[in-house]
Amino acid sequence: MRVLVLGGDGYLGWPTAMYLSARGHDVGVVDNFAKRLWELELDIEPLIPICTLQERLRVWHQVTGRRISSFVGDLGDYEFVRTVVREFCPQAIVHYGEQPSAPFSMMNQQRCVMTQVNNISATLNVLWAMRHEAPDAHLVKLGTMGEYGTPNIDIEEGFIEIEHKGRKDTLPYPKQPGSFYHLSKVQDSQNLYFTSRIWKLRATDLNQGIVYGVATDESEFDPRLVTSFHYDEVFGTTLNRFCAQAVLGVPLTVYGRGTQRRGFLNIRDTLRCVELSILTPAEPGQYRVFNQFTQMFSIQQLAETVKRSAQRKGLSVSIDHVPNPRVESEEHYYNPRHQKLLDLGLKPQLLSETLVTSIFDALGRHVDRIKCALMMPKIGWNSDYVAPTRGALPGTDDRVPALRIAQAIASPFN
Repeated sequence: MRVLVLGGDGYLGWPTAMYLSARGHDVGVVDNFAKRLWELELDIEPLIPICTLQERLRVWHQVTGRRISSFVGDLGDYEFVRTVVREFCPQAIVHYGEQPSAPFSMMNQQRCVMTQVNNISATLNVLWAMRHEAPDAHLVKLGTMGEYGTPNIDIEEGFIEIEHKGRKDTLPYPKQPGSFYHLSKVQDSQNLYFTSRIWKLRATDLNQGIVYGVATDESEFDPRLVTSFHYDEVFGTTLNRFCAQAVLGVPLTVYGRGTQRRGFLNIRDTLRCVELSILTPAEPGQYRVFNQFTQMFSIQQLAETVKRSAQRKGLSVSIDHVPNPRVESEEHYYNPRHQKLLDLGLKPQLLSETLVTSIFDALGRHVDRIKCALMMPKIGWNSDYVAPTRGALPGTDDRVPALRIAQAIASPFN
């Protein structure tokens, strides 16, 4: 199958491209490297150094004999998008090509507007290009569980049956997004639903939980194929931040009481979910929604898991509770369904202390690159952004002191 991966230089886009290529698909990737630019602007960098996309593509061909095509350009440029779709002739399009961070979208007016314009216009351009150049292609779009919020009823997979004044209908599930980023994803979902109905396009919306992990079968072919690992508050995830803090021996910073519950999944399961969606495409005119996660944890439970894993490594780790920079319910009902991908054959790889320990090992080889200042929250939903400063954690400089580096690189990781 010919599969075009949008955002193919990203944390999930690059592993997806490798995964599909390794399974015999003809893969092309599109990216404009905007996220790398945002990282430079914010003095943020992946903990594990990553190669350029062109170097990754060369290495992939060297180690597998397979080629991945590349197209460099902006999804906000409609003529570029239409040309790529016309030339590559995809049967499936996997769409990761958006600004992926809620905190980034809440930093200030500029980042907020950029997020919404970037994300919504990119998806609209893809849909118009499909209409004119590839009307039979299947769009697999990365959504987010954050579109739903935390309603006081069960969360269905995209649609809910409503009875009102004696009449029934099946309607899109009500959305309560928690940031301007999540709002952009809600609008994407509406645009997919609309164009499926009106233009008879095929679309699958993957409302994904929080992804963890960095290694995939394909990235282990060669260290130059690794994907990005972020631990900072802008592009990082909770588990990544906890693991980086554990390696350094500084307290794990739980936002608020830590009773917020979320869905999580392994990066390897993300790749399998995308593949399952591609292999069993939506019908013409059908808009499907899959809730893509495998387990649910509270943030406190996640911190406790990392703490136990660290202790098995001989690391002394404590848990601190810091003021929650977000506006969100900490005590809430949370029961989302996630059956459709299981019905398609997904066999989840669940989070274990062994997996967390393997993340420690990877971080231990790059601990000298950790910037402590990036791990404390500075982006508040109700406050102005404060740029990182030195000494953000007690007793630390912007980067890790030499003594702590030496301690972290010592026996637990050798």
